[in-house]
Amino acid sequence: MGLRLHNFFRSSTSTRLRAALNLKGLQYDYIPYVLRRGDTRTPEYLAMNPAGLVPVLERDDGSFLTQSLAIIEWLEETYPQPPLLPDHADGRARVRALAHMIACEVHPLNNLRVLGYLANTFGADEAAQQAWFTHWVTTTFDALESMLASDSRTGRFCQGDVPGLADLCLYAQVWNNRRFEIDTGAWPTIARIFAALDQLPAFRDAAPPNQPDAA
Repeated sequence: MGLRLHNFFRSSTSTRLRAALNLKGLQYDYIPYVLRRGDTRTPEYLAMNPAGLVPVLERDDGSFLTQSLAIIEWLEETYPQPPLLPDHADGRARVRALAHMIACEVHPLNNLRVLGYLANTFGADEAAQQAWFTHWVTTTFDALESMLASDSRTGRFCQGDVPGLADLCLYAQVWNNRRFEIDTGAWPTIARIFAALDQLPAFRDAAPPNQPDAA
Protein backbone atom coordinates (compact mmCIF):
# COMPACT_ATOMS: atom_id res chain seq x y z
CA MET A 1 0.00 0.00 0.00
CA GLY A 2 2.84 2.43 0.73
CA LEU A 3 2.58 5.68 2.66
CA ARG A 4 -0.70 7.58 2.74
CA LEU A 5 -0.83 11.20 3.88
CA HIS A 6 -4.12 12.32 5.41
CA ASN A 7 -3.93 16.12 5.28
CA PHE A 8 -5.44 19.48 4.38
CA PHE A 9 -3.80 21.62 1.70
CA ARG A 10 -3.82 24.86 3.75
CA SER A 11 -2.65 23.34 7.03
CA SER A 12 0.88 24.47 7.90
CA THR A 13 1.57 21.21 9.73
CA SER A 14 0.56 19.35 6.57
CA THR A 15 2.74 21.63 4.45
CA ARG A 16 5.84 21.00 6.55
CA LEU A 17 5.29 17.25 6.41
CA ARG A 18 4.70 17.25 2.65
CA ALA A 19 8.00 19.09 2.20
CA ALA A 20 9.78 16.60 4.46
CA LEU A 21 8.45 13.65 2.48
CA ASN A 22 9.50 15.35 -0.74
CA LEU A 23 13.01 16.08 0.56
CA LYS A 24 13.35 12.41 1.52
CA GLY A 25 12.21 11.41 -1.97
CA LEU A 26 9.30 9.38 -0.60
CA GLN A 27 6.19 8.69 -2.62
CA TYR A 28 2.83 8.86 -0.87
CA ASP A 29 -0.86 8.84 -1.62
CA TYR A 30 -2.47 12.21 -0.96
CA ILE A 31 -5.73 11.95 1.01
CA PRO A 32 -7.47 15.36 1.33
CA TYR A 33 -9.78 16.58 4.09
CA VAL A 34 -11.78 19.78 4.57
CA LEU A 35 -11.42 20.94 8.16
CA ARG A 36 -14.30 23.42 8.24
CA ARG A 37 -16.61 20.71 6.90
CA GLY A 38 -15.78 18.51 9.86
CA ASP A 39 -14.05 15.80 7.84
CA THR A 40 -11.60 15.10 10.67
CA ARG A 41 -14.36 14.69 13.27
CA THR A 42 -15.87 11.55 11.74
CA PRO A 43 -15.58 8.22 13.56
CA GLU A 44 -13.36 6.93 10.78
CA TYR A 45 -10.88 9.78 11.12
CA LEU A 46 -10.96 9.78 14.91
CA ALA A 47 -10.02 6.10 14.79
CA MET A 48 -6.77 7.19 13.14
CA ASN A 49 -6.20 10.24 15.35
CA PRO A 50 -8.50 10.79 18.35
CA ALA A 51 -7.42 14.45 18.46
CA GLY A 52 -9.07 15.00 15.09
CA LEU A 53 -6.07 16.89 13.73
CA VAL A 54 -4.06 16.76 10.52
CA PRO A 55 -1.74 15.43 9.33
CA VAL A 56 -1.79 11.69 9.84
CA LEU A 57 0.75 9.47 8.10
CA GLU A 58 -0.57 5.99 7.44
CA ARG A 59 2.12 3.36 6.98
CA ASP A 60 1.96 0.32 4.74
CA ASP A 61 1.25 -1.92 7.73
CA GLY A 62 -1.94 0.05 8.43
CA SER A 63 -0.59 1.85 11.51
CA PHE A 64 -0.84 5.62 11.96
CA LEU A 65 1.60 8.33 13.00
CA THR A 66 0.40 11.70 14.29
CA GLN A 67 1.92 15.10 15.15
CA SER A 68 3.97 16.55 12.32
CA LEU A 69 7.23 17.06 14.22
CA ALA A 70 7.09 13.53 15.63
CA ILE A 71 6.43 12.17 12.13
CA ILE A 72 9.34 14.17 10.71
CA GLU A 73 11.63 12.82 13.43
CA TRP A 74 10.42 9.30 12.54
CA LEU A 75 11.22 9.98 8.89
CA GLU A 76 14.67 11.17 9.89
CA GLU A 77 15.36 7.98 11.83
CA THR A 78 13.79 5.66 9.25
CA TYR A 79 15.03 7.35 6.08
CA PRO A 80 18.20 9.18 7.20
CA GLN A 81 19.21 10.48 3.77
CA PRO A 82 19.20 13.30 3.05
CA PRO A 83 19.43 14.44 6.69
CA LEU A 84 17.12 17.07 8.13
CA LEU A 85 19.29 17.62 11.22
CA PRO A 86 23.01 18.42 11.56
CA ASP A 87 25.46 15.69 12.49
CA HIS A 88 26.55 17.39 15.74
CA ALA A 89 24.65 17.99 18.98
CA ASP A 90 24.98 21.79 19.08
CA GLY A 91 23.66 22.12 15.55
CA ARG A 92 20.76 19.78 16.22
CA ALA A 93 19.83 21.75 19.33
CA ARG A 94 19.86 25.03 17.39
CA VAL A 95 17.78 23.66 14.51
CA ARG A 96 15.25 22.13 16.88
CA ALA A 97 15.02 25.40 18.83
CA LEU A 98 14.28 27.37 15.66
CA ALA A 99 11.71 24.80 14.55
CA HIS A 100 10.03 24.71 17.96
CA MET A 101 9.71 28.50 18.06
CA ILE A 102 7.34 28.19 15.12
CA ALA A 103 5.75 24.82 15.81
CA CYS A 104 5.27 25.28 19.58
CA GLU A 105 4.82 29.06 19.96
CA VAL A 106 3.12 30.42 16.83
CA HIS A 107 1.13 27.50 15.45
CA PRO A 108 -0.73 26.35 18.60
CA LEU A 109 -2.04 29.87 19.24
CA ASN A 110 -3.09 30.53 15.66
CA ASN A 111 -4.56 27.30 14.38
CA LEU A 112 -8.14 26.93 13.18
CA ARG A 113 -9.67 25.60 16.40
CA VAL A 114 -8.20 28.47 18.45
CA LEU A 115 -9.48 31.08 16.00
CA GLY A 116 -12.85 29.33 16.02
CA TYR A 117 -12.95 29.40 19.82
CA LEU A 118 -12.14 33.11 19.84
CA ALA A 119 -15.00 33.72 17.42
CA ASN A 120 -17.58 31.46 19.01
CA THR A 121 -16.84 32.13 22.68
CA PHE A 122 -15.60 35.73 22.71
CA GLY A 123 -17.25 37.07 19.59
CA ALA A 124 -13.99 37.89 17.84
CA ASP A 125 -14.76 39.07 14.32
CA GLU A 126 -12.38 38.68 11.36
CA ALA A 127 -10.49 41.87 12.23
CA ALA A 128 -9.97 40.74 15.81
CA GLN A 129 -8.84 37.30 14.69
CA GLN A 130 -6.36 38.86 12.29
CA ALA A 131 -5.03 41.11 15.07
CA TRP A 132 -4.60 38.04 17.30
CA PHE A 133 -2.87 36.06 14.57
CA THR A 134 -0.58 38.95 13.65
CA HIS A 135 0.39 39.62 17.25
CA TRP A 136 1.62 36.09 17.90
CA VAL A 137 3.41 35.80 14.57
CA THR A 138 5.18 39.09 15.19
CA THR A 139 6.16 38.15 18.75
CA THR A 140 7.97 35.03 17.57
CA PHE A 141 9.16 36.22 14.16
CA ASP A 142 10.89 39.25 15.68
CA ALA A 143 12.92 36.90 17.89
CA LEU A 144 13.43 34.38 15.09
CA GLU A 145 14.73 37.07 12.75
CA SER A 146 17.19 38.24 15.38
CA MET A 147 18.47 34.73 16.02
CA LEU A 148 18.89 33.97 12.32
CA ALA A 149 20.43 37.32 11.37
CA SER A 150 22.99 37.38 14.19
CA ASP A 151 24.28 33.80 13.92
CA SER A 152 27.07 32.83 11.53
CA ARG A 153 25.59 29.35 11.28
CA THR A 154 22.74 30.80 9.23
CA GLY A 155 23.53 30.34 5.56
CA ARG A 156 21.32 30.16 2.53
CA PHE A 157 18.90 28.38 4.84
CA CYS A 158 18.34 28.35 8.60
CA GLN A 159 21.42 26.19 9.23
CA GLY A 160 24.03 26.43 6.52
CA ASP A 161 23.26 25.77 2.88
CA VAL A 162 21.20 22.57 3.21
CA PRO A 163 17.50 22.76 4.11
CA GLY A 164 16.38 20.98 7.26
CA LEU A 165 13.82 20.78 10.03
CA ALA A 166 13.74 24.50 10.85
CA ASP A 167 13.26 25.37 7.18
CA LEU A 168 10.27 23.04 6.94
CA CYS A 169 8.55 24.94 9.74
CA LEU A 170 9.56 28.39 8.49
CA TYR A 171 8.37 27.74 4.95
CA ALA A 172 4.98 26.43 6.07
CA GLN A 173 4.42 29.28 8.52
CA VAL A 174 5.18 31.99 5.97
CA TRP A 175 2.58 30.47 3.67
CA ASN A 176 0.13 30.45 6.58
CA ASN A 177 0.93 34.10 7.32
CA ARG A 178 -0.09 35.05 3.79
CA ARG A 179 -3.66 34.07 4.58
CA PHE A 180 -3.69 36.96 7.06
CA GLU A 181 -1.81 39.36 4.76
CA ILE A 182 1.30 39.43 6.95
CA ASP A 183 4.19 40.82 4.93
CA THR A 184 7.67 39.42 5.62
CA GLY A 185 9.28 42.80 4.88
CA ALA A 186 9.98 43.38 8.57
CA TRP A 187 12.04 40.18 8.67
CA PRO A 188 14.56 40.29 5.79
CA THR A 189 16.47 37.16 6.79
CA ILE A 190 13.28 35.13 7.07
CA ALA A 191 12.11 36.54 3.72
CA ARG A 192 15.43 35.65 2.08
CA ILE A 193 15.36 32.08 3.40
CA PHE A 194 11.74 31.61 2.34
CA ALA A 195 12.53 32.83 -1.17
CA ALA A 196 15.45 30.39 -1.41
CA LEU A 197 13.30 27.50 -0.18
CA ASP A 198 10.55 28.40 -2.64
CA GLN A 199 13.00 27.76 -5.47
CA LEU A 200 13.41 24.12 -4.43
CA PRO A 201 10.95 21.65 -6.02
CA ALA A 202 10.60 19.70 -2.75
CA PHE A 203 9.23 22.81 -1.06
CA ARG A 204 7.41 24.38 -3.95
CA ASP A 205 5.56 21.13 -4.64
CA ALA A 206 4.47 21.11 -0.98
CA ALA A 207 3.08 24.65 -1.04
CA PRO A 208 -0.66 25.01 -0.36
CA PRO A 209 -1.62 26.40 -3.79
CA ASN A 210 -0.02 23.44 -5.52
CA GLN A 211 -2.11 20.72 -3.87
CA PRO A 212 -4.86 18.81 -5.67
CA ASP A 213 -7.57 20.02 -3.27
CA ALA A 214 -6.55 23.70 -3.48
CA ALA A 215 -8.75 24.46 -6.49
